[in-house]
Amino acid sequence: MEQNQLLNWAIELQSLAQAGLYYGKDVFDIQRFTRVREIAAEMAASLSPLPREKVEELFCCETGYQTPKLDCRAAIFQGDGILLVQENTGLWALPGGWVDVDRSVAENTVKEVWEEAGLEVAVDRLIALQDRKKHNQPPYAYNICKVFLLCRLLGGSFAPNCETISSGYFPLDALPPLSQDKCTREQVALCFQARKDPHWVPPVD
Repeated sequence: MEQNQLLNWAIELQSLAQAGLYYGKDVFDIQRFTRVREIAAEMAASLSPLPREKVEELFCCETGYQTPKLDCRAAIFQGDGILLVQENTGLWALPGGWVDVDRSVAENTVKEVWEEAGLEVAVDRLIALQDRKKHNQPPYAYNICKVFLLCRLLGGSFAPNCETISSGYFPLDALPPLSQDKCTREQVALCFQARKDPHWVPPVD
């Protein structure tokens, strides 16, 4: 049996347990759903190098009906190149990150570009909405909706920071090693396609 299938089952069990804990009223049901959630975390931990306590912290930290997390990524072009930032790992990615609870997707994208690349941008249009597990590796213990946005450069300049150590503009045929969990070559190529097409229809998973 593939590990991805086991992880998918653990994610589904966690989601069902979380909903049960939120909506359940009977004390015995609460006990049962709590145990189901513990089992889901144990399953996820068995597939991860992280200790069980850390998996539980990441995997069982929410309440209410479970929905995907949002990850925003900015596509910023200069000439024939797209902006990538180099992370502390040495790998490269489109600037972006988790969408903060008190910000819209566009507002958060502008914030992330400023923090990671030192640039001021304006969001022009949507490129794509993607289900992360269909496009990126390694699999995560929760679902993520990735939002790619075409942005227009207004100003600013890069300075090393706690998240990124360098930045640069790269043509599609000369991309540096990418952080595959953040963005793949296919996702970057999608950004190039959207830029060229004024009638672009954003694909949605």
